[in-house]
Amino acid sequence: MSFMSIKDLYVNIDDKEILNGVNLDVDKGEVHAIMGLNGSGKSTLANVLLGHPRYSVIKGDIKVNDESILKLKTDERAKKGLFLGFQYPTEVSGVGYSHFLRNAYNLLTKSLAEEQKNREVFITVREFHEYLKKNLDNVGLDPSFLSRYLNEGFSGGEKKRSEVMQMLVLRPNLAILDEPDSGLDIDAVKAVAEAINKLIETGAGVIVITHYARILRFLAKLDKIHVMSKGRIIKTAGRELAEELEVKGYSWLGLTDT
Repeated sequence: MSFMSIKDLYVNIDDKEILNGVNLDVDKGEVHAIMGLNGSGKSTLANVLLGHPRYSVIKGDIKVNDESILKLKTDERAKKGLFLGFQYPTEVSGVGYSHFLRNAYNLLTKSLAEEQKNREVFITVREFHEYLKKNLDNVGLDPSFLSRYLNEGFSGGEKKRSEVMQMLVLRPNLAILDEPDSGLDIDAVKAVAEAINKLIETGAGVIVITHYARILRFLAKLDKIHVMSKGRIIKTAGRELAEELEVKGYSWLGLTDT
């Protein structure tokens, strides 16, 4: 039994079918990449996994630890150990970055402590602040970010580093990262990849949604690559598939931008 199992998933938005029978199993400790042309359904899948209210599941199921999560709200899915790193992180004015992370960590610890036996419990604000600073260093962000509002005034690259920093701090069972490499220079891509590697070391599962092989080259582990087209997975292979797509594009699979 995999940690998360997606079976025959059909999803609509505004009566338009976006996902068309997605099947995917991801276990803890596994690293999967999802690639595909724009409009193939990659970001829709990520949003549906965390319960975005705009999307309607027409058929199929999403199970975590063999229990359906379709009726759960986003916060309830997070308490099951799911994390979504957004393609376009939102600025949240008035919400302190450090305060947000501490509250989120404590809430998740209540629900995940039994499953994550080595999850740290921080008694004081100082202890948690030191934990945050260590993870800031891991993604190359300055400690001054902790005194700012969540994502407010962050550059595009800083927002992406911030997302993976949140991932490291919160320690999910499964992280879904929607284009964590988009718009980043090579040094930032390496920093983001190293953060993903650190999460992998905890035994978590990871799904990386990306257009390019670049970030995948820096991942210490990569079990499967899936290609999506027209709302379904049409091909699955190992790490070599990403390099093949980098060289040949998608036309050899019969796919073209429309």
